[in-house]
Amino acid sequence: MSGASSGPRRGGAVAETVENLRSTGTDVVRVVYPDLIGVDRGRDVLVGHLPEACAHGLSFCRAVYHTTPRGGVVPVAGGLDAGLPDICVQPDLDTLKPLPWEPGVAWCLGDSVDPLTGEPAPESPRALLRRVIDRAGAYTDDALSAVVGPELEYFLCDAAPGTPSGWIPYGRATGNVYSAGRRGDPDGHLLRTLRQLDRLGIGVIAGNHEFDGGQFEINLGHSGALDAADRAFLFKAAVKETARHEGRLATFMAKPFNGLGGSGFHVHLSLVDAAGRNVFDDPDGTGGLSGTARHAIGGVLRHAPALAALLNPTVNSYKRFGPDTLAPWLIDWGLDNRSAMVRVPPERGPGTRLELRLGDASANPYLLIAGTLAAVLLGLRDRPEPPDPLAGYGYDEAVAPRLPGTLPEALDALAADEALTGLLGAEFVRAFLTYKRDEIDRYQHAVTDWEFGEYAFLI
Repeated sequence: MSGASSGPRRGGAVAETVENLRSTGTDVVRVVYPDLIGVDRGRDVLVGHLPEACAHGLSFCRAVYHTTPRGGVVPVAGGLDAGLPDICVQPDLDTLKPLPWEPGVAWCLGDSVDPLTGEPAPESPRALLRRVIDRAGAYTDDALSAVVGPELEYFLCDAAPGTPSGWIPYGRATGNVYSAGRRGDPDGHLLRTLRQLDRLGIGVIAGNHEFDGGQFEINLGHSGALDAADRAFLFKAAVKETARHEGRLATFMAKPFNGLGGSGFHVHLSLVDAAGRNVFDDPDGTGGLSGTARHAIGGVLRHAPALAALLNPTVNSYKRFGPDTLAPWLIDWGLDNRSAMVRVPPERGPGTRLELRLGDASANPYLLIAGTLAAVLLGLRDRPEPPDPLAGYGYDEAVAPRLPGTLPEALDALAADEALTGLLGAEFVRAFLTYKRDEIDRYQHAVTDWEFGEYAFLI
């Protein structure tokens, strides 16, 4: 998959694409793009009308970026107050991929622009990541590129009418941590999904049953930052869609069940120079790390409270944290230490990298990678030195400060981090904060099952 859009294509190139699609029996192109929270929005276009879609784009209401998971519209500036104007989504034909589970259909990413200015839509997560990548040169003297490897977990659920949520974890047997085969996956979901994703061509490497019943982890290969975000976005959409074909629910919710762990979205990141050399590696440096690597880690630690808003973006996210969860809730780093927020895996040389373990699976891949890269770039500019690496098992508040414990705290930290928000862009940050603060308000006014069970019968 290409990591960048080629922009509007000339008629001849589009006509050739149409003929190639028809020759493979493809008669529909599904143009998809990420909304503010990473949900895939899109439209099915008949192949014969693809030239028109490429020439003029596909019109959508801009308020799709302001739409809640339950269908409400948040009053973000530029949406309701402006009379619900359009955005225009331009198909990126470099990203075309046939869908293995939908014969005759090809997937295609789209880029959203303001039809009046021709500029990227302010809320576009894909455009945000491009902006951060493009501004990298302003924060370092070298021509450096990020290499990113996404790592996501999710729960697969079976329908359970009569239960509070209507769903229970699939294959609920315990003790099948880091296993493969039918012991923890009686219906062969993982193998079936791996093969579908492999045919989709998004760089899937391997997968396994994770810690809890019904939980799986699938790893994606590393690539450039935008390409990695594209692949992680399509991965999440594909897993959810193929689960629907099984009559099941795949959820990337941070912590969907009481008594079980949460699902993470870890990201492995390194920087390479123009010659392809990993600039995090230094055999003579402490721990085999270069000064560039230390400053990158220092940047992530310095901006971690603000990053939490992007990497742990829901009210539910903060129920995943706590001692002994392996979900980091302190701002620290360590050498091959999984209890630290930033882990440096043991590989050196070309494999030298940091693993940021802060994110949960509900994060929008574009925002997670954009925020992480922005913090790294600020670290390269400001050169903060990280503290000594964590020794032993972490979670000691006397050693490291705590991350925000709630979404409101994280949003306040993001709003206060002028360096990070300056790199991400003020208009995007305003939209994100407005959207997420509305989520908090709706949550605080909702009566939960826990409240009814706690109070209704005795009070």
